[in-house]
This record gives sequence, structure tokens and C-alpha cells, in this order.
Amino acid sequence: MRVGDTHYRTLWPREERSPVLQIIDQRQLPHHFVVADLRDISDTARAIRDMYVRGAGLIGATAAYGMYQAASAGMDLQEAGNLLTATRPTAMNLQWAVARMQAAATEGKDLYTEAMAIADEDADWCRRIGEHGAPLLEAIAARRSGPVNILTHCNAGWLAFVDHGSATAPIYRAHDAGIDVHVWVDETRPRNQGAQLTMWELMEHGVPCTLITDNAGGHLMQHGQVDICLVGSDRTTRAGDVGNKIGTYLKALAAGDNDVPFYAAMPSSTIDWSISDGVAGIPIEQRDNDEVLRARGLLDDDIVEPLLAPSGAKAANYAFDVTPSRLVTGIITERGISDAGEDGFAALFPERFEN
Repeated sequence: MRVGDTHYRTLWPREERSPVLQIIDQRQLPHHFVVADLRDISDTARAIRDMYVRGAGLIGATAAYGMYQAASAGMDLQEAGNLLTATRPTAMNLQWAVARMQAAATEGKDLYTEAMAIADEDADWCRRIGEHGAPLLEAIAARRSGPVNILTHCNAGWLAFVDHGSATAPIYRAHDAGIDVHVWVDETRPRNQGAQLTMWELMEHGVPCTLITDNAGGHLMQHGQVDICLVGSDRTTRAGDVGNKIGTYLKALAAGDNDVPFYAAMPSSTIDWSISDGVAGIPIEQRDNDEVLRARGLLDDDIVEPLLAPSGAKAANYAFDVTPSRLVTGIITERGISDAGEDGFAALFPERFEN
């Protein structure tokens, strides 16, 4: 994707085979565009934990490079993997990428090449998600006048992956093809990743979009102002239960009550093939309560974090929730669109269901 006139991915080595990984520091967006250096695995683990980088695919690709950094420094790769996987326990792509890098090391593969392959694969899979998902928007446009109104939650855009994004990939592809689209963007408390990240990247790309409070989606659906919901995922079960940013479940309930199709988009690296019950099986990360108690924004060109609640107030900060498969119309992956459930996944990924 582009920032101004320049194409960016969300991560890249400072130079070929360098242990230094360069990233867009997403904590500074949308107000400042800052490129940060991650010089070793400690920097990389901190960047994942503290959300310099965030989003399913990007976390995985960053962790893969962290394993290369560890190997370059002579660190034990089991220890390195444990360090990285502890940073964001809900993120399936993180565990998947670490396991893949450990397997590559066991097989004697070049770890720099493997890390770059994971990044390239993530971008390509997201591109294919766009190809498969855009016809959903084209079909809506063909049967109605006016823009196709899409509601999304959190940020599942190119900033959450290496390029293209998951939930936004069909939107970008449809927009670039001349389809009239408009995106309702949930602010997505507590970190406001919709307001700060999704709005920024959609506006950079010229996609019409409007910021709304998290709880406005149901109202818009009741009044026929949402044609489709598109969200991402941090971990999805083999049965189609979707773990995503907190508040996704409520959007799915509202969509079901108003007959609005609800799709989740993700590369297959986000699917946890080992579990079927998402509510019981997907670990839910609990983050620092200050993310709830404070806001983050720009004041006189400085990023500040004013206190929202009374001093000494307690808070709970559940980062994700689980949307049961019965509420999911379909799941968009790099191989196509499937029903949310084992039968749907088995049609696209038969190798995962072989006995």
C-alpha cells in the first residue's frame, strides 16, 4: 500500500541479511509517521508486546524475523520462541510463525530466507483474500444504488499484515475497480485502532470512510445503513469460531438481528486447527488497565495520554472476544470463501481434515 507517493510494507530488513528489522511504529500513527529499528530479539519482543506492531499477520512476520535475529546472535531457538510467544497469547499467527521457524532450523534451512518467505506469503495471501472478497461487494453494488456501506471493527488493514490487509483487502480491490464503497469505521476502544489506524490508511488510499463510536453499529444496521460487516481475526477455530478484537461479538449479534451478512477475513495461518470450541479454547489476552483508564491523542503536536476515569478507579481490559460460528455468514481466506464450520473449511483445506 502507499503512504503519500511511496509504497510501503509494514516491515523490511534494513539491508539484506541484516539482523536489524525496520518497522512502522504504529504507536505514533496517525499523527506521526515514524520508522523504528528493531536491532535484536529483545527489541522485537518488546515491539510486539507494546504494539509498535500489531495485527495477526504482521505479528507473525515480525516474530519470524525475531527468530532469525535470535539465530544470528547464537541464541537457543526454543528459548527465543518462548520469549516471543509470551508477548501476545491470543495471536495464532505468532505461534504459527515461531513453530515454522523452529522447524526450518531443524531442517537446516536458511532462516533469513524463511523469514522473508513468511512475509512474502502473508502479503500474497492477503492479496488473494481481496480477490475472493471483492465480488461480495460487487454483487451488493449491482443490486442497489448508492455506495456499498461496509462496517468494520478494529484494524484488519495493511497495517495489521505485511501488505493489503485481510478485512480491508476486498475493500481496496473493489474501490480500485471503481465500485462505490463507503466504510463505517468503529473507533474500537480501548486503543482506538479503528480511529487511529483504519481511518488513516483508508484516507491515505482515498476510500470514503466515516468514524463512528463502537456502539453505533447496531443503530446503523437497524436503519438499513450497513450492507455488510467485514472483520478480521487473531485466532479462528477449525469449527469457524472467530476470535477478534473485543466488541466483534456484539457486532455479529447486531448483524444477525438485522439480517446483515457478517464475514471474517483471514489467511489460513490465523486458523488454529487444533481446537473446535472457541469460547473455551481461545486464550483471551488481558492487557494493561491503563489502556482503558486513559486515552491517547495529539495535543499541540505532542502525543499525550490523559486520564479518563477518576483517579484510583479499577478497570478490566479484555483484548478479544469470540464470535461463535453460527453468527458468521462466511470466512474469506486465500483459498476462497467458505461457510463458517468444519464442513466449509474441509472443502478448502482438505489436508487439515485427513485422518
